[in-house]
Amino acid sequence: MSFPPQLLALANYLSGEFDNREQALADPAWYVHLHLWQVPVPVFSEDSITIFAEQASVVSLDQPYRQRIMRLSATDNPEAPIQVQYYMPLNPATLAGGGTNPTKLNDLAPDQLDLLPGCVLNVSFRELENNRYEFSAVPPPEAKCTFTYLGNTVQVSLGFELTQEQLKIYDKGIEPETGRTTWGAILGPFCYTKRKNFSVS
Repeated sequence: MSFPPQLLALANYLSGEFDNREQALADPAWYVHLHLWQVPVPVFSEDSITIFAEQASVVSLDQPYRQRIMRLSATDNPEAPIQVQYYMPLNPATLAGGGTNPTKLNDLAPDQLDLLPGCVLNVSFRELENNRYEFSAVPPPEAKCTFTYLGNTVQVSLGFELTQEQLKIYDKGIEPETGRTTWGAILGPFCYTKRKNFSVS
């Protein structure tokens, strides 16, 4: 399928290996030094581009966690021409390490994923010079990202800003009863620099 250039740019910018080394060194009390892998996977390829993501602390790179799937699709909404829909693997452990060993992701299929209906982002963009873009992804006003993990109800506030070189992630854990932020971008976004490209096209 042919995709709009902005959707392809978003997928290419998101795909790669990232870390927040500079931020973690400057403010270690608030920002753990993390590696983030985002790998294109051949799922839902009939109408979208799909990316597998996971992360790990630099002190335990062999123990990646927070495996998730992002499905990028074009929309008819001029205010948010791209949408990101999140999915959770039904068995995250089988995909753990897929960021550094993508062969683990070769057989990934839709029936191995759990759609998270409220976990969606509307993506807008600003075109820069030389066919480059700046993207901003925020939840729709009515969206509420909640899901069940290990028997507990989890609520997450999602969002990111992205250029070709840098990814700012605003994801935060929310305590459903109080609305209190419990983890993540409490004092501001995690600022990742791309260290390696995993090109989509």
